[in-house]
Amino acid sequence: MSMSSKMPLNSHTTESPPLCAGALYIVATPIGNLGDITLRALEVLSQVDFIAAEDTRHTRRLLSHYDIGNKLISCHEHNEAERVEGIIEKLASGMTAALATDAGTPSVSDPGYRLVNAAAAAGIRIIPVPGPSAAMTALCASGLPSDAFFFDGFLPSRSAKRRERMRVIADIPGTLIFYESANRISATLADALEIFGDRHAVMAREMTKTHEEFIRGRISEILTELADRQAIKGEITLLVSPGVAQKAADPSAVRDLIIAGLKSKTGGAASLAKEISKTCRVSRQAVYDMILEIKNQNQPEGKGEESHG
Repeated sequence: MSMSSKMPLNSHTTESPPLCAGALYIVATPIGNLGDITLRALEVLSQVDFIAAEDTRHTRRLLSHYDIGNKLISCHEHNEAERVEGIIEKLASGMTAALATDAGTPSVSDPGYRLVNAAAAAGIRIIPVPGPSAAMTALCASGLPSDAFFFDGFLPSRSAKRRERMRVIADIPGTLIFYESANRISATLADALEIFGDRHAVMAREMTKTHEEFIRGRISEILTELADRQAIKGEITLLVSPGVAQKAADPSAVRDLIIAGLKSKTGGAASLAKEISKTCRVSRQAVYDMILEIKNQNQPEGKGEESHG
């Protein structure tokens, strides 16, 4: 047996240094399987003076599983703003704290941003204790391109706003990653099909848990799969492959489309501008202004149309 294989786990080569006085530790916790927590995270959670937790009951179950008894204070999206000042005061006095959310890495679509931002502004040392993240867990197992990706967290719950957001990010040259609730996933996929087109996608559900599932295929295929189910349950991460980059049309091509559209005399200037804007990926207002310019050029002097939005 080699020397390295005999080396104990608590050797100086792996032992963490003592906690830093007055530091805020950002501790990632399991997204499902409690065995996914790191040794360093357990060490920090057991040694800090207190833990700021998204849900103290949830975090207490994790601590109890590992026989850790430590002081917990709640710090969630509804009280984070009012909790920040008191936590910063404790840190400034030399106390150590850990920030933990219900699952995964704090402040990634979870509470924690305000506290971390305030700590940075106050000169508090911030120490990350990396670990599980649903977005990265899903990406590495998705089979979709992982050299470039865009994490957008939770999309708006209302369809109109959701589609509006999708249009903004549709052409990002990387895999798109979203979190979604089970009761909205079908509606979100339907909107994605309309806005993104029938791209390859992966729906990851209940990762690291007993009923872990990855559904891979075109967006339309995943929708069909879900339509056959009586119920959809669990935490969901949705990944959508990058779209094919399209270059905006040059001005002469836009002008040719406008002239052809005006000759067809179907619809007014506003509807024509909307159609060409979508086709050519040009500002609707810019197209509208060009339409008015072309119409005015083709009318007798003094008969021009006034520009309006």
